[in-house]
Amino acid sequence: MSSVHFKPDSAALVLIDHQVGTSQLIKNIMPDTAIRNAVLLGHAALAYRMPIVMTSSQEDHVQGPIHPAIQQAMPGAYAVRVKRSGIVNAWTDPAFVKAIEATGRRQLIMAAVTTDICLVFPAISAVEAGYEVQAVMDASGTDTAIGEDMARRRMERAGVWLTSTNTMVAELVQDWSTPQGGPLVMEMTAIAPMLPVKWTSA
Repeated sequence: MSSVHFKPDSAALVLIDHQVGTSQLIKNIMPDTAIRNAVLLGHAALAYRMPIVMTSSQEDHVQGPIHPAIQQAMPGAYAVRVKRSGIVNAWTDPAFVKAIEATGRRQLIMAAVTTDICLVFPAISAVEAGYEVQAVMDASGTDTAIGEDMARRRMERAGVWLTSTNTMVAELVQDWSTPQGGPLVMEMTAIAPMLPVKWTSA
C-alpha cells in the first residue's frame, strides 16, 4: 500500500449514521468521544470549506435522529443528508453515491457508527470504486472489541487507511499558525488537554 496524503482541496468528509440510538451501542470508546470527534472533523471541514456528506438510516426507528451536536455543528450538511430506508451499505444507495460524486473529490474521510456495520462496507466499497479512503476510528465505534478488530482488519486488507481524529485534523491543517489551524488546535486541546502546563518564555 503506497503512502497517501489528504488535502483540504481534494478531500470530502463523510459521516455515516451518527444517530442518537445507534451511538448508544458504542462500547469500545466513550460514545460522547466519538460524537465530539465527529464534530471536530466537521469543524475542520467547514474551516476549509470541504464538502460534507451526511447520511442516516431509519431515523424513525431505534436508530433515532442524527445526534443534536452534529446537527448543530453542520446544519448545512444535515439539511441535505441522505436518509436511507434501511440499506446497510450506504454505498449501495444511489442517492448516497450521487452525493459523493457531486463533491468532485476523490479522497474521502469517513467515520460511522457502528464501525463493524456502518463503516466497514461503504469504506471498502469506496476503495473498490477508485476512491482513497481514510477511516477515522475514534469518530466511529461499536459494541464489542472483536467487532471493532475484525472491521479494522478487513478495511486495512481492502486498502482503507485507518487514522484518528487528531491525526486527520493535523494532516489537513499542516500549520497551526494559520487562521484555520489556530481555532482547531484549541478545540483539540480543549477536548483532551495535551498541554496542561502554560509555558512562558524567560
